[in-house]
Amino acid sequence: MGNDGGSIPTRRELVKSAARVPTVSELKATAFENLGHAWTHDPLTSEQLDLENVVSDWRGRLYSYESVLKGLMPSAADGANDDEATPALVNGESPPELTFASTGIKSLRDVVKLKFRRYASPGKEKEKWIWACPVTLKEMGPATKAVYLVPCGHVFAEAAIKEIYKKDEVCPGCSEPFQAGDVIPILPTEKADLDRLMARINDLKAKGLTHSLKKGKGNGRKKRKADEANGDRAANSDKPKDPPGPYVTSSVSLSKDGTSAKVHSESDISSRVSGINNAMTAGITAKVLAEQEERNKRRKLAASAR
Repeated sequence: MGNDGGSIPTRRELVKSAARVPTVSELKATAFENLGHAWTHDPLTSEQLDLENVVSDWRGRLYSYESVLKGLMPSAADGANDDEATPALVNGESPPELTFASTGIKSLRDVVKLKFRRYASPGKEKEKWIWACPVTLKEMGPATKAVYLVPCGHVFAEAAIKEIYKKDEVCPGCSEPFQAGDVIPILPTEKADLDRLMARINDLKAKGLTHSLKKGKGNGRKKRKADEANGDRAANSDKPKDPPGPYVTSSVSLSKDGTSAKVHSESDISSRVSGINNAMTAGITAKVLAEQEERNKRRKLAASAR
């Protein structure tokens, strides 16, 4: 080629690095990076996690409490086909693959509120706070295998709980008794841990219980309805039938001023939030309900303008 002493390169020479199987160290580094991301980001929204406001499901996944509340709202399923329900990009990245429906969370009884402890990191010029195990003082994260106890939700290093369980079967944070099966690993990666968690949740479902060891939603209600239906049948069988009469219609009074809808929505939100004892939960629920109400108003205005 041009009498310059060159030669035509072969394919082997063009391909600098051939395809190869990743080494064990590279696989470990990738797994550690993914585990670190799961410790710091919500899998549903990819937003930063605040360990003061974190819940976990039976698999040991970490979620933001607010994202779980939004997923449990009825509008999440009703507006799935609307443009506003389309997941937006988060920090320029595509939305996460995990959907709320695939988590299997159907009520707050399916998650446990985690209780982390924060400490000042020693040996630092500037005071830095870290989330650590209250027994071993190991920093919580991908480098420490952590667990939490059900139902109290206190978080510890796994090594500390193993030593404590040999001597006493109570939580060192609140002295609430626990069983070995209710020690849940956070973000487990080993197959043995995943199989144990699967067997545990199947056993709880067979007993009518949820991950938080509370009764499943609707179990007691169905029993009460069945008892009420049986009682009504017995009462109606002894009660003489009334003669047929005219139809009775119910009237609904409507307010003349234009602010009735707004007052009704605010009172409805207040009534739904009034039964929540936890102040943080009530505040987040009121915020989510207000956003839902505003979204419904915009949807109605758009429909009327067409």
